[in-house]
Amino acid sequence: MLNVIRKHITEVEKIDENLVPDAMITAAQMAWSDALELGQQVGFRNAQVTVLAPTGTISFMMDCDTTGIEPELALIKYKHLAGGGSLKMINGTVPEALSRLGYSDEEQQAILEYLETKETIEGAPHLKAEHLPVFDCAFPPKHGKRVIHYMGHLKMMAATQPFISGGISKTVNVPHSATVEDIKNAYIEAWKMGIKAVAIYRDGSKRMQPLTTSKSQSKPEPERIIEYKPVRRPLPNERAAITKKFSVAGHKGYVTVGMYEDGTPGELFIVMSKEGSTISGLMDGFATAISLALQYGVPLDVLVNKFAHMRFEPSGFTGDKEIPIAKSILDYIFRWLALKFQPPQDRPSVLTEMPSIAQNGHAEALLELQTQMEFRVAEAERRVFQEQADAPPCSVCGAIMVRSGTCYKCLNCGTTSGCS
Repeated sequence: MLNVIRKHITEVEKIDENLVPDAMITAAQMAWSDALELGQQVGFRNAQVTVLAPTGTISFMMDCDTTGIEPELALIKYKHLAGGGSLKMINGTVPEALSRLGYSDEEQQAILEYLETKETIEGAPHLKAEHLPVFDCAFPPKHGKRVIHYMGHLKMMAATQPFISGGISKTVNVPHSATVEDIKNAYIEAWKMGIKAVAIYRDGSKRMQPLTTSKSQSKPEPERIIEYKPVRRPLPNERAAITKKFSVAGHKGYVTVGMYEDGTPGELFIVMSKEGSTISGLMDGFATAISLALQYGVPLDVLVNKFAHMRFEPSGFTGDKEIPIAKSILDYIFRWLALKFQPPQDRPSVLTEMPSIAQNGHAEALLELQTQMEFRVAEAERRVFQEQADAPPCSVCGAIMVRSGTCYKCLNCGTTSGCS
């Protein structure tokens, strides 16, 4: 600590006596000499000898124009209060500065009126351009551009640091446009100058700041949340369509599919033979829902996997060699849609190995294999239908049971209806 005191004495001796009154130089030299002498006798208990306390609140309470070692934030600034509202604060040293610069009372009055109206001194009447740097502040005014460069803050701290044993409580203000390189350069230059501590504030980096150059603080734009919404793909006014007449257990109907230009399905119409019946109304509403799903991009294979093989009445023989037995009207319609619009490997009753046989040139073998598969599938569906035509659902797992003698059994969990 004695070395710190000696450094203060050395720096005081370097002060140009032409810039400071003699009495002040003498008092400073005596003060530090006494501090060194007393320290050598009794020592020091404090960790620091000289510091600059945070002066924002203190200067406001003492009605100071600036916050200590910092340059003025702005000639006209607004202090936003915690309880709401704001105070307009005008720097009181501007008239004194204008007077020392040689401006008359009339000129000063005109400049001050312009400052209060425009909230900037730039462009004020009678003000000389060479005098503008005198009124530069830490932040650019609301309607102006001039501002003290952040290096000006650092150089002022560097000039003061030799007389402060601790770090300086001072904020280095940088504009909102400051880059990462600017911040990095500020810290490096502060280190080179021997500044012990640096606090940097980038304008607008906080949602709310107590002192601003405008009455209303600009609120940050809310974070944009991207919402992905399905877009309906309408069909052309004139489109191709295919109609299929079907019959399930004697219930006749027509299914019509409207198609896009690329041949993919885009709408579905189901007309039952008995217009006005409950099943006709349900099929019409269901077809509308499926049409909207297709136009909003729901893949056909998803709908086929969901509705194919649904079991409810009416169900039975169809007279269609490709789909001989249907477990319901929906089962028939979606299996037919799969046969018409899905690729061969995804169609019912077609094995994935068939395309490889066709590629090898075995067209006859492919046809024979396809015929055999269709026959086996038809026989399997006929047998399942006969065994499950009137079978109830399992009371344990809900699966459809199969006939076993005069009773039923569940192939899923093994539950029986009593006699198997």
